[in-house]
Amino acid sequence: MVLDAPDAGELAGFYASLLEWEIYKAEPAFVTVAPPDGVAYLACQTAEGYQRPVWPNAAQAQQMMMHLDFEVSDLETAVGHAIELGAVQAEFQPQSNVRVMLDPAGHPFCLYT
Repeated sequence: MVLDAPDAGELAGFYASLLEWEIYKAEPAFVTVAPPDGVAYLACQTAEGYQRPVWPNAAQAQQMMMHLDFEVSDLETAVGHAIELGAVQAEFQPQSNVRVMLDPAGHPFCLYT
């Protein structure tokens, strides 16, 4: 999974902190983060002209192309942690056991129990 962003390093740092993963490889415009067990990775790449997606989708606006879901044991604590790291809770919340968050580049991601 590769996420476009205005600054790859900044977004990768956010996800490394959020997921307690490590920066695996860092180039100026492409940074990967991986879990300690090395089973998967998430990459962020700098994209010139990047436009933040909107949530929920709206006509004539940059659409969300995908989103990440993260299962958590304590929703309130996970939301607070994400906000401390620079995420924003989306205004529209479709389910009681899910919180739609926006990462620093505006990508929606879900925390759920």
